[in-house]
Amino acid sequence: MQNRVTKLFNIEYPIVQAGMIWASGWRLASAVSNAGALGIIGSGSMYPGVLQAHIRQCKAATNKPFGVNVPLLYPDIEKHIQIIIEEKVPIVFTSAGNPKTWTSTLKQQGITVVHVVSSSKFALKAQEAGCDAVVAEGFEAGGHNGREETTTMVLIPAVCAAVHIPVLAAGGIATGRQMLAAMVLGADGVQVGSRFVASAEASSHENFKNLVINSNEGDTQLSLKQLTPVRLLKNDFFNRVQQAEKNGASTEELQELLGRGRAKLGMFEGNLTEGELEIGQVSALIKSIKPAAEIVQEMYKEYEAALKQPVK
Repeated sequence: MQNRVTKLFNIEYPIVQAGMIWASGWRLASAVSNAGALGIIGSGSMYPGVLQAHIRQCKAATNKPFGVNVPLLYPDIEKHIQIIIEEKVPIVFTSAGNPKTWTSTLKQQGITVVHVVSSSKFALKAQEAGCDAVVAEGFEAGGHNGREETTTMVLIPAVCAAVHIPVLAAGGIATGRQMLAAMVLGADGVQVGSRFVASAEASSHENFKNLVINSNEGDTQLSLKQLTPVRLLKNDFFNRVQQAEKNGASTEELQELLGRGRAKLGMFEGNLTEGELEIGQVSALIKSIKPAAEIVQEMYKEYEAALKQPVK
């Protein structure tokens, strides 16, 4: 398949693996890229030296294009950007910040830049900043989410109508049928996060992976809206946050409750009671842990089959 996204990234399928913290290391990124989609290293949970090591290992594991996701609020972002430039990473996805800050610097180095947005307003800002594409991420998505709470079904056509650059749909997409629905709404491709958390190559803990595939509808909820909205699986930590918010906890009190390393504790170290467990609503549809290449192939085959299926 050839379209604007496959041409932009020089990939076979218009599928991008999201750069999720504590899940998207070089093993996952290279496996996805080798399967014909675009693998992304998630730098948000990496010290600069760790990021450099993952980039180099990814280069050794694939000769296909791959990228790095950079949260713009990361405290050592200057070091991350410098490493990305030095290592000649071809594609960068930015998120959680103003795309104007680093887009021109990256593009001057010949790097393709994509920014993650949660509204048409921010999609336009990304386009104006010179981004080559945007990821329109709906309310269903896992991890940190937009305050607008716009669902993917509404967000995708709105963003597609607002910008002329390619649009990747994200949030609630784990199957080929969902991919087709996003494309029908105008997207040029999809970014998939939660499905790749439950992959053999994801660096997330097996406890977390198994919890994901055993989750059901309603097991995730947006939380910590006073800080930065984040979608979490419900556990003891989540319940304490909910009770604190119900009791009128201040931002400072919630920050103290969150503490440091809460996401690492849950998703990477496998503490399912006290950890922060970030995952999307679509986890309710994920029932197996599979190799990343198998996920890519299954997703695209289902997309093609659904495309040919007559409307009932």
